Amino acid sequence: MDTQTETPPASTLMPRGLFVFSLLYGGMAVLAGFLAFKQVQLPFTDLAVEAGIFAFLILVVVSSTISQVYGDAVARKLVWWGFLPLAVSAALIFLVLSLPASPEMLEFRASDLAAFETVLSQTPRIMAAGPAAYLVSLLLNVWLFSRLRGKAEGETSTLGLMIRGGIASALSQAIDSVIFVTLAFYGEFDITNLLIGQVIAKVVLSLVLVPPLIALFVRLARKLD
Repeated sequence: MDTQTETPPASTLMPRGLFVFSLLYGGMAVLAGFLAFKQVQLPFTDLAVEAGIFAFLILVVVSSTISQVYGDAVARKLVWWGFLPLAVSAALIFLVLSLPASPEMLEFRASDLAAFETVLSQTPRIMAAGPAAYLVSLLLNVWLFSRLRGKAEGETSTLGLMIRGGIASALSQAIDSVIFVTLAFYGEFDITNLLIGQVIAKVVLSLVLVPPLIALFVRLARKLD
């Protein structure tokens, strides 16, 4: 009896680059919500932005990379499946917050417990605004990135790749800010300054950080494969 395990056909194997970047995508999708708790000031400016943008920009870079290397259909599927780690993490957070803390923590680490609950307890509006902005902006990013390429499927120009990535990211991040800030805070206070600051900051970061990262990630994906 032959007990040797057959090797799956090469056509059924996931490319190593796609596997690695899918793992990175899922991690960043979850981490973005936690980092967003802190507001950071951009160097040499008076602009502030929630720190979750750094993880979110990696989502933009990864989705654009996958669109470039593996196709738009795969990139769109990744965006939709990105809801899975978001949903699982939200369910686990709800479970952990519902469970009682240990007596030792209540007695000796009450401040740590309060900080933990403050960070993880978000209002329902913010929890709903995040996924809505995520879905629209990332699907828009993939669509814009593809449309700007036109029919040049075999594009090899690094400069063209970086320009498309920067434009697509800047526009999609502007839309992301409008959706998130409006859904999360409209009616609670005047959101004008916050909205303008977020849009400017995210567009600046998109134009500065995204283009070189996309060029790097595309090269890395092809090397991994």
